[in-house]
Amino acid sequence: MDNRLLDILVCPVCKGPLTYDKKAQELICNPDKLAYPIRDGIPVMWADEARSLEPQQPTV
Repeated sequence: MDNRLLDILVCPVCKGPLTYDKKAQELICNPDKLAYPIRDGIPVMWADEARSLEPQQPTV
């Protein structure tokens, strides 16, 4: 991930800063608890493509 690109990208939901998770190839928005995937070196910045970082609630 290019550091210059990381400097200008923001979360599309809250417009807050993102952190880069190199191992998972994701951009993380901590306030919204969302992880945006990076596919083939391109960040996918659509909220509906983001993975929730909230723990899954067990089903009853």
